[in-house]
Amino acid sequence: MKIRIATRKSALALWQANHVAAALRELPEVSGTELLPLSTKGDEILDRSLQKIGGKGLFIKELEVAMQNGDADLAVHSMKDVPADMPDGFCLAALLARANHKDALVSASGTQLQDLPLNARIGSSSLRRQAQLRMLRPDLRIEPLRGNVNTRLAKLENGDYDAIILAAAGLERLELDHHISHQFSPAEMLPAAAQGVLGIECLASNTKLRAILGRLSDPISVLTTSAERSIARALKASCQSPVAAFATIDNGTLELTALVAHPDGSQSIRDSISGNAADAAQLGETLAARLIKNGARELLDSIEASHD
Repeated sequence: MKIRIATRKSALALWQANHVAAALRELPEVSGTELLPLSTKGDEILDRSLQKIGGKGLFIKELEVAMQNGDADLAVHSMKDVPADMPDGFCLAALLARANHKDALVSASGTQLQDLPLNARIGSSSLRRQAQLRMLRPDLRIEPLRGNVNTRLAKLENGDYDAIILAAAGLERLELDHHISHQFSPAEMLPAAAQGVLGIECLASNTKLRAILGRLSDPISVLTTSAERSIARALKASCQSPVAAFATIDNGTLELTALVAHPDGSQSIRDSISGNAADAAQLGETLAARLIKNGARELLDSIEASHD
């Protein structure tokens, strides 16, 4: 079977697609792979925030259309960009082993967060990162930052910002991790649900392909992703909501921490739960229910109303 992979055209998206293609070519059922690079609305509209134009799902739609039309067999996604609910007719057939889950500070001179000047300009369009940055440094001026990884690094180099925040995994995949000044621990900055995980999407009806792709799945990644994404699903949070979730598994016990915070850093609700890793999704739902009981729904509603 030859497998056609729909992908965005950015260097990181192409790296991810090629990474999956290489893994597929190791399987005896796969005779070859082909990449189908596409431009998405999310890539094309760079002058407005993702919240204003419809969220990170805009990076995915054109790839799904290619699969529906029979032009591609699958698409590879950074799971932190994938909405909690898949559209009808599609499924996540595989979740690869998690890479680095952390957020990274990149500053022009390697300066640490605490050493940046008062009212330093930080580039980030993520409400989740904005909230946690302001909880660490309330004085920071956080300004929008869109574009691919190299574009963002160029804006920093150009002096548009004193520092920017990027996912460490993306920088490592592109061999740009020498730019990292600091990697935030989950205690400092809790990551987005499934940050660092690559997912493979295909048509739910393609059972033969799903069986092949399932062999690439990492069982630990499947459980932690299930727990983390169930938080976002239960909270009805989008990929752009200021919601963070991070799960680890040790000796069959899953530990899950989640956070809902106001982007200005003034309010936050954080809680943790642990239990049998086999109950990953249920643990996420239970923790989400506790967050809602403590005011998470009202907080998210007020944030969405202010960003309309």
